[in-house]
Amino acid sequence: MILALASIALMMVDHKNSYLEILRSSISTLVYPLQHTAGTVTDLPRKISAIMVSRQELMEENQRLREEQLHMYSRLQRTATLEGEIRRLRALLESSVEFNERVLVAELVGVELEAFRQQIVVNKGTTHGVFIGQPVVDAGGIMGQVIHVSPFSSTVLLITDLAHSIPALVNRNGLRSVATGLGEDNIVSLEHIPVNADIKEGDKIVSSGLGGRFPRGYPVGTVASVTRVPGELFSTVLITPSAKFGETREALLVWPDQPTVTTSDVAMRR
Repeated sequence: MILALASIALMMVDHKNSYLEILRSSISTLVYPLQHTAGTVTDLPRKISAIMVSRQELMEENQRLREEQLHMYSRLQRTATLEGEIRRLRALLESSVEFNERVLVAELVGVELEAFRQQIVVNKGTTHGVFIGQPVVDAGGIMGQVIHVSPFSSTVLLITDLAHSIPALVNRNGLRSVATGLGEDNIVSLEHIPVNADIKEGDKIVSSGLGGRFPRGYPVGTVASVTRVPGELFSTVLITPSAKFGETREALLVWPDQPTVTTSDVAMRR
């Protein structure tokens, strides 16, 4: 009761004369740190919750950005691959335009580049009009000829195979010969070249058109070396094929103006 009466008396005195304003101000100053601390403690759960939510949102956004980045990298890689395919196909089509013959682009689905066995498999067959003995080229030159045909694929004997030979000539002077495979990658022998023949490194070798299998003028290769042994009748001439067997992914099946279609003698041998 005494404290209650004292409180009432102080409020009446302060209300009428404001004698306690200085005391109230001092007490407020002293109590402010406690009020601020109490407010901070009260607001702490909300701030922590907001921080956690913001951190979760940032983590989700980072994850989303990483996924988008991976998708962008994948698209860029695919774009680079498509650009490479477009360049190769353009080179193939330009080579076909040069010879002005009917062609069909085929994709390589199998490769057998082993010792004494140089063959590839393409994804075109009899349903596309492919025939045995059909010439096959790439953007660089002659790859070989078809030796086996199924409805949806064909086997191509490369010019580097031991069983393959092609009539050829030196483009510079018309010297005729036969380019024969040695069963090794990226090397072909030019047969029956006399030791006194006019041939040298760097000469371009093209198909002669003899035999009716390969049209005249298709690039076969470039002379890599000429070895003349005293007392021998013929020189040893090696050429590097123009076709890029280990690099190309597409090939051109060529329809000559008057193709010779046979089921035997699929490869001209030595």
